[in-house]
Amino acid sequence: MKHGGDLTEAMARYGGSPQMWLDLSTGVNPWPWPIPQDMPGALWQRLPSRADEENLIAAAREAYAVPAGAEIVAASGTQSLIQWLPQLAGDGPVAIVGPTYNEHAASWRLGGHEVIACAGLDELPQAVRHAVVVNPNNPDGRVISRAVLARVASQLRERSGWLVVDEAFADLEPDVSVVGLCADLPVVVLRSFGKFYGLAGLRLGFVIASPEIAQRIALALGPWPCSGPALHIGAAALRDRDWADRTRLTIQAQAQKLDAVLANAGFTIAGGTGLFRLARRADAGRLHTMLATQHIWCRRFEWADDLLRFGLPAGDRELERLAAALGSL
Repeated sequence: MKHGGDLTEAMARYGGSPQMWLDLSTGVNPWPWPIPQDMPGALWQRLPSRADEENLIAAAREAYAVPAGAEIVAASGTQSLIQWLPQLAGDGPVAIVGPTYNEHAASWRLGGHEVIACAGLDELPQAVRHAVVVNPNNPDGRVISRAVLARVASQLRERSGWLVVDEAFADLEPDVSVVGLCADLPVVVLRSFGKFYGLAGLRLGFVIASPEIAQRIALALGPWPCSGPALHIGAAALRDRDWADRTRLTIQAQAQKLDAVLANAGFTIAGGTGLFRLARRADAGRLHTMLATQHIWCRRFEWADDLLRFGLPAGDRELERLAAALGSL
């Protein structure tokens, strides 16, 4: 399974319709921000206006606390940005702190860069010009401190390189964000909209960087990088701070319930974020298959046979279904 959220592979192997499956393979909030029912029809009929885009950018700048000396660019999801960055960055090797989201390494290799995998940033190889960190990390939730990232960014500035920080899951932990570094250092921050707001199908994401880097990215994306509905919904959701505050509490409470279910089934919690939990058990590979036969889909990893990643069940009924399935194995 290359990515979560697509039950095609699961149904091809184990049968069933989408409605029969409990899909825990993603890190997407199961309680999405409520899309207004009275959206203007013109959003579907005309090209997005510059005013619509500026309205979204203003909302994102406030929500993500973007400093005055940095710029923010919207795109149709952070995946498109992940694929563009290696094309726009200067030549040279890139260090990627892993294991982490696979598309970073794949995109930098496709862009002609040598990829150097590393377990941390304590000692950045001298040959490295760029570095990529997912913070909090997927799948283990590891957080690298702002001080360490600032030090690494300063080193890369001397090499005319970039530090890319993927903050796809930082909405749950706003204090870990390094957006404040973007004005003075070559830090390129990616922010995903769809995960925390539960609207992954909207395809909306942002990059925050110095004006020079941001302008380079904006020119590469071209006109109308986001749909009109994405601009409208994104702006309204990002301004709904009360919803965001309540949702953080709801997600953390549900994550604790999921931890309890997994612990009762003999798992050790190995990390994660509020939107997913990484759990260890020696027979995880077998359990993945057995859960799939009961139409429960989670993530497994080629590089670790003893780990599974579980997204948040949407309520007590789903938690009980997972607990019953694990108890029967």
